[in-house]
Amino acid sequence: MTTDPAAPTSGRPGTTGAHAASTADNSTKQAVATGTSIAAAALLLVAGFITLFQGISAAAEDDVFVAGPNYVYELDLTSWGWIHIVFGVLLILAGLALMTGALWARIVAIGLAALSIIVNFLWIPWYPLWSILIIAIDIVIIWAIATWRPERV
Repeated sequence: MTTDPAAPTSGRPGTTGAHAASTADNSTKQAVATGTSIAAAALLLVAGFITLFQGISAAAEDDVFVAGPNYVYELDLTSWGWIHIVFGVLLILAGLALMTGALWARIVAIGLAALSIIVNFLWIPWYPLWSILIIAIDIVIIWAIATWRPERV
């Protein structure tokens, strides 16, 4: 028994087998993007808390951080600490707002993740491996949020 690809597959007239497969494929992609966006919100929360704790450590002038002698963007460790504390709080708030799925929260989260890339690029001399890891996570966060289309689910 063969199936006609032009025959309706779901009780809706005009839905062909090819269209239904395309719709299923898009639904699967959006389900993955939705799950990834929830994961992005969780990653944003984690990155926010870690940035906050890193800022507290830097503001307390912890001995963990060491900078090379030739750093163009020279701020003292306490200044960088306060920058990270404020930015960590903003990331946490954006991650919580992103859990709602609101458009404004997605826009703010993408903007803060982009700023986080810049801040961590400037932070590389103080803590290089961690900065590169956070930059990679921020790229994943931006991708996940940018590909999420909740109206298609």
